[in-house]
Amino acid sequence: MNPPTSTPAPAANASPSTRAIWLLPLLASVVFVAGVAALAQYWFNAELEDRRQSLITDALNVSAQLRTQLDAERSRTRTLAEQLRKTPHTQSALAENPEVVAGLRRLWLSVTWLDAGNRVIAEVPAASARRAENSSGERFPGLSAHLSASYPTATTPAADRFGSVAPPAPEGSVVVRYALPVLLKNAAPWWLARKYEVQLLDSADQLLASVDDGAVPARGPDHESYRIPLDEELPGVLLELTARERTPRLWTPVPLVLMVGFLALMALATVLLRRQVQQVSRAEAAWRTEATWRSAMQDSALVGLRARDAEGTLLYVNRTFCELVGYSAEQLVGRKPPMPYWPPEALEEVMTRSRRNLQGHAPREGFEAVWRHADGRPITVMVYESPLIDAQGRQIGWMGSIIDITAKKQLEERERRQLEALARQARLSSFGEIASALAHQLNQPLAAIASYNAGVLQMLERQGYTDGVVLQALERQGEQTREAGRIVQRMREFLTRRQPRRERLALEATITRVHTLLRHDFLRQGIDLRWREPTGLPAVDADEVLIEQLLINLLRNAADALEAGDDRKIEVRAEWDGGRFVQVHVEDSGPGLQGRSFEELSTPFHSTKADGLGLGLAICRSVVEAHGGAFDCGVSHLGGARLSFRLPVAADALGPNGAAPSERDATQASA
Repeated sequence: MNPPTSTPAPAANASPSTRAIWLLPLLASVVFVAGVAALAQYWFNAELEDRRQSLITDALNVSAQLRTQLDAERSRTRTLAEQLRKTPHTQSALAENPEVVAGLRRLWLSVTWLDAGNRVIAEVPAASARRAENSSGERFPGLSAHLSASYPTATTPAADRFGSVAPPAPEGSVVVRYALPVLLKNAAPWWLARKYEVQLLDSADQLLASVDDGAVPARGPDHESYRIPLDEELPGVLLELTARERTPRLWTPVPLVLMVGFLALMALATVLLRRQVQQVSRAEAAWRTEATWRSAMQDSALVGLRARDAEGTLLYVNRTFCELVGYSAEQLVGRKPPMPYWPPEALEEVMTRSRRNLQGHAPREGFEAVWRHADGRPITVMVYESPLIDAQGRQIGWMGSIIDITAKKQLEERERRQLEALARQARLSSFGEIASALAHQLNQPLAAIASYNAGVLQMLERQGYTDGVVLQALERQGEQTREAGRIVQRMREFLTRRQPRRERLALEATITRVHTLLRHDFLRQGIDLRWREPTGLPAVDADEVLIEQLLINLLRNAADALEAGDDRKIEVRAEWDGGRFVQVHVEDSGPGLQGRSFEELSTPFHSTKADGLGLGLAICRSVVEAHGGAFDCGVSHLGGARLSFRLPVAADALGPNGAAPSERDATQASA
């Protein structure tokens, strides 16, 4: 179970709709029952309509069958009338007629042959036979109907005096009485008779005929029926089809009891659910209160808290932890290693330590770690790990407490640097005093050496000594002695905080002199010293002695860096871009700066040599800055290091407004 990452809202603030959520099952049940009832009613109405349409269709079919049979019987009656016109007027002739025989077997009850005066010529069967049959029961029970057909006296009608043809006068007619029940049974098939009660009624709803042989039971309103008038065929007669089965009813007691019982059970379940919801709401309110207190306590803590599972996935972080690393809880929770606040340059090392800590090997006294803030700055933290136990007492991960000690580490680093600076300052002060004393003490021996050297030269000249090599050596010795005196004097003045003796200096001559002085020594060491003398280099405003010592120091440092190399080259270049400064570069083919900055290299008492004092570049930097210039370093085109410094151009080398010649020309061109 993950701890909460934000403060939950109290249960008392829940909306009324949320508090009444327990009513949803009951409302859903009512809606469901209403929907089922509406759907059942729809299906029931559709079924009733189908039954009604089927009843109408069957009634129309029976009506059509009746009309068809009646049309056929009329045709047979007309055929019989045509035959009787040519038949002798005897009883036997009527009885032996094929149409009469077939009709009596089919549905005719009797055939009566009438003359023009409607007197009976013959009748089949005879009246005595019908009376005997009626006394014992008719052959076809039910009411009967009749059909009639007449025949003319002549085939060709005569014309009167006005030329008009009069219709032929009838000679006689035939009346056929037939059984309506038989006609009805022939029109209604057996399967329809089993489904419906088929009846013929008169206008007073009296039964004329039925497909049932027995008495027709009375039908109530729950039996659906349909009537069709047969006025064209049988005037005043109605065809009625009544369903034998009762029309089903939808709302019978059984479904109503089931629906009401279902709603009652749902109401009871809703009451029980409401009680359960109230209990859960009270428990949730208590839990929310506790969680709110715990979240407030965790967020108010000045210690960052994080919870991780056994695989290192973040389960929880508090607000202090998020502020510490610069990421939100949404960005961190659920994140697996590697974490975004781990430094990319030490990712493998941090991963190894994280796996070791997840295995339970984290030191109980805590450990320091360097993380990276979201804005890219490093932060130093102290991490304490402890087991994370769930409600069942099982360890599911690790709980970490993180303290930001970046400010403490910075304070310690600042104090250490202050102590080192104080120590360096004390050493510089001591070195300045020693250098000043040495300069004072060396000044007199150098003056004595110069005096002795001058005296020796005068004695040799008075004695006429003419060996040029010895005399040149003595002159060079005197020059070097005086040069050493000037150097000691300038160093003493520099160490006593006096300004350098700046004068107009030809930088090419100074560099050439230094190159000549050191070239032979470098050749013996196997170092190729090159001096690329430029043309048009302006004079600079500088102290000649200090600049010479600066160049000598830089060249000797470059030579020391080439001791372990095979391709040993040093190059001195001077260039001027027409501005206010001349740039001098000293480059070598050695190992290079190896990632060190000039600030680090020029720190007093910082040396890369085992026997170095760490003051060479510091003094060089002080000399250049005292002249108003600046130092720079970089990668040489020879593959090693490049140390560069710039010196201001002499005032007389600039234009009348203090601009360099190139700037002056550009100003004139623009004007």
